[in-house]
Amino acid sequence: MAIDRRLRVVSSDHRGGPAEALLKVAFATTDLQRVDQHFGSARAFAVYGVGPEQSTLAEVLQFGGQLQDGNEDKLLAKFEALQGCAAVYCQAVGSSASRQLLSLGVQPVRVSEGALVSDLLESLQEELRQGPSAWVAKAIAPQTSASQEHFDAMEADGWTE
Repeated sequence: MAIDRRLRVVSSDHRGGPAEALLKVAFATTDLQRVDQHFGSARAFAVYGVGPEQSTLAEVLQFGGQLQDGNEDKLLAKFEALQGCAAVYCQAVGSSASRQLLSLGVQPVRVSEGALVSDLLESLQEELRQGPSAWVAKAIAPQTSASQEHFDAMEADGWTE
């Protein structure tokens, strides 16, 4: 089953934009306020760009109604839609789906029923400021190493402050 609707947020405000977003994370939600869906039967995901000081809603992905019936073919569209995300927060996720997410570099994060998206975003931002957990450090490592490679190249070219 494919994405029924993809709503991208367009803003003229550049704060919290892609340059500041270290992570892209998704939340399985029906109301954009709470994580209230199982990964396999999630009808929608809210995708945020998250940096240490700002988080911004980037898009909402909507899917048709799906049952928790063990048919994993229906998950292919979700896996494709979530590529590039560092994590997906949901109430539950099956072991097979969890393995597939991890193979795509997407960390499944199980949260308690009705966990608030705003609280989870604040917690993730605090983690980015104070020192990331293992999965967050792994998710931001490619960006950090790319930045370091850029500065090393500048220094090799004779760049000084």
